[in-house]
Amino acid sequence: ECQWKGPFYFIQGADPQFGLMKSWAHGDTENGDDEWGEEIKLAEQAVQAINKLNPKPKFFVLCGDLVHGMPGTRWKKSQEQDLKDVLKNTDQDIPLVFVSGNHDIGNTPTRETIDDYCKNWGDDYFSFWVGGVFFLVLNSQLYCDSSKCPELRQAQDAWLDEQLAAAANQKCKHIIVFQHIPLFLSKPDEDNDYFNLDKSVRQEIMEKFHKAGITAVFSGHYHRNAGGSYKGLEMVVSSAIGCQLGQDTHGLRVVVVTEEKVVHRYYSLTELGSQGIEKELLDMLAEQK
Repeated sequence: ECQWKGPFYFIQGADPQFGLMKSWAHGDTENGDDEWGEEIKLAEQAVQAINKLNPKPKFFVLCGDLVHGMPGTRWKKSQEQDLKDVLKNTDQDIPLVFVSGNHDIGNTPTRETIDDYCKNWGDDYFSFWVGGVFFLVLNSQLYCDSSKCPELRQAQDAWLDEQLAAAANQKCKHIIVFQHIPLFLSKPDEDNDYFNLDKSVRQEIMEKFHKAGITAVFSGHYHRNAGGSYKGLEMVVSSAIGCQLGQDTHGLRVVVVTEEKVVHRYYSLTELGSQGIEKELLDMLAEQK
């Protein structure tokens, strides 16, 4: 779909993270994740809300931390199976796009943990087109700590450069990036934090994205809504479907893509499920048809 066909929208979710709510409540994030009934309900609520939307979104992207269990931990496989069972109920006309998070492949990923993720959920980085818009899914963990698989970080970097060069020739309307860990939370020069990319790598990536004309980067990881911009590149941080670490509600982000801009709004699961998308955004989708 390299040609522009008019406005469309997609749904972004992040951090269903089956198992975090109990472990967070008990103060044991290492191995307190032996229950995730609450997260199953929230993920079901998200799927039901998405299925009711009319018109249908072009796709539903989940920006990482699909489950809480780290690679090799006791409950990980059960958490993954339960999430798959919920997601199977997504309307078959709405493709699912998965982004790897630190809990999916480990804080220090290895070739084995990434291979395991790929077998379960698909490639850890890839690109796709929707109606004249070019989307890139990145493995942000390789930017955090690739010490156990430096060759995979190099491979992603080389691939990304090729993709951006190809996009430059294609005259796409927008380039949009999905990754789990935000470049930054509010300011491009903010201090290093657990929730952002280190300044050393951040500056280089932001500049690369800016030069390539990337419109926006969507991520999760923070379990709160946040964001900012760098030279016209918008950084959008969406709160979680699952456990909230701030004042936001369990929710999803609706992202409308028009010829000129990318407009988005975060909805609580209840709001999206009961009222759907507000008229202002629907009107944008109806334009230019």
